[in-house]
Amino acid sequence: MDKSLLLGLPVLLYCFRVLSGSFQHRDNTDLQIVQCRMCHLQFPGEKCSRGRGVCTATTEESCTVGRIFKNDGAPWLTFMGCLKNCANVKNIKWSVYLVTFKCCRGYDLCNEKL
Repeated sequence: MDKSLLLGLPVLLYCFRVLSGSFQHRDNTDLQIVQCRMCHLQFPGEKCSRGRGVCTATTEESCTVGRIFKNDGAPWLTFMGCLKNCANVKNIKWSVYLVTFKCCRGYDLCNEKL
């Protein structure tokens, strides 16, 4: 595993939070609070190794699943949780990896099946 890329993951997540906030212009008053599955680190074929649990998404947050793939399409890392100003993105290039984010708010633990 490339530790320098793993250490850069928080920076990548911050960038997505900043960018995704600029795309959202909606009224959040009708959104309900939902619970989301949380896992900070899950490698392919393994159970959640860090940060397993449930988080509660506020009206400004969504449940999210982030997946990082190698350039050949092989999965490398998955993470789940609550994310403010979440935006769906697909195959964003990050060094030798591709990153995908999926967001949901429809029901409790909706990010388990994304």
